[in-house]
Amino acid sequence: MKKVFLLAIAIMFFNSCQNDDAVADSSFAMKSASADYSSYPATVQTVSGNITTNTTWTNDRVWEIDGVVRVIGAKLTIQPGTFIKAKPLAAGVATGVLVITKTGQIDAQGTAEAPVVFTSYNLLDGTATTASPGDFGGLVILGDANVNNGLTTNVIEGLGDQSSLSDFYYGGSNNEHDGGALNYVRIEFAGRILDATTGVEINGLTLGGVGNKTVINHVQVSYGRDDSFEFFGGTVNASHLVSFAPDDDNFDFDLGYTGTITKAIAIADKNSTHSKSGSNPDSNGIELDNNASGTSTVIITRPVISELSIIGVSSATDGALYENGIHVRRLGEIDLTDATVTGYVTGIRWESPSVFGNSSYSGLEIHGFTNPSLPTGALFGFSTSTNNPADDWGLTQPFFNNGTLNLSGSTGAFTTEANWTNTWTKFTNF
Repeated sequence: MKKVFLLAIAIMFFNSCQNDDAVADSSFAMKSASADYSSYPATVQTVSGNITTNTTWTNDRVWEIDGVVRVIGAKLTIQPGTFIKAKPLAAGVATGVLVITKTGQIDAQGTAEAPVVFTSYNLLDGTATTASPGDFGGLVILGDANVNNGLTTNVIEGLGDQSSLSDFYYGGSNNEHDGGALNYVRIEFAGRILDATTGVEINGLTLGGVGNKTVINHVQVSYGRDDSFEFFGGTVNASHLVSFAPDDDNFDFDLGYTGTITKAIAIADKNSTHSKSGSNPDSNGIELDNNASGTSTVIITRPVISELSIIGVSSATDGALYENGIHVRRLGEIDLTDATVTGYVTGIRWESPSVFGNSSYSGLEIHGFTNPSLPTGALFGFSTSTNNPADDWGLTQPFFNNGTLNLSGSTGAFTTEANWTNTWTKFTNF
């Protein structure tokens, strides 16, 4: 019976693949929810506590995380096409968080046709059709690579209320730390809010002190309550990243992160939730700090990013919901090559004590409704504009709220590889 069931699952994934391939063209297209959730298994297996021996989560059931699950001294393998959700707690609140500790590893090997999906319990209970940010807690990977405060006992943000805080330590001197691999993974509706007033929250994917032997490739984070991706120090490299409709920032770098990001895209949804600082918008395409106090350290936060597209919204009216396409502050630096930014009030803002001249840049196309860059004129020699509606920089239709997404073209995230988002991504909020 089990073999028959697994065969049925395989057939459903194969059919889904056939359907996706049949419509795959140059478009960066939204796919219906039915194409993603019609074939999840009926069996649910709940997991809680610590995982301390090598374990496999198979795709013949939905895996339900109850509370904060830690992988300690072991490897967690997740098969292609596996669905993971959080266990709903009181008042419909989900706090399911998966933490790969310094001594643990994850091996989540999805495929373009059958990604591994962390998502809302509301989409996997057989009756509900809507999901909300915070329905899933988040995925956290911790390591012992360099963090610029020199500490090995940093506690990951958003989990300070847990017992055995040492399980959430990150930082060290092992820049070749190996936390495992994420390939073709989606993380949807994540975010655990520990203190909304001070902004202590868990992101969709949080990486603390993660080293460069870790593989992060083809990962999408959507509709998070905080940031989509946050890098606290470390040297991990990543490629083919998609951030969609976060409440706060799409990509956040802090505490001396020095890795390389290749092929990344951020897409805004004006109808998603939007964070504020006081009464002012606080959502950025990229937010980057050296540290909270903006003080000099031996290791300076400086991500090396190439083939990047930060896509906001098409009108200045909607642009007022957001802040900067890229915000470099608190002594942070950035290395940008082949990057396009459009649909934000300000394209790039360098905020003192960060200095424009300490960063490097090549092949930039920067739009801002008010100003492509601050300080004014700093991007002389690159393509800039203040157009309303916003520039698409040669892409066919990159604005989510204007209809079917179509990013055919050869700029930004698609400079050297077209259509790498086809089949495995999802762009709906249900």
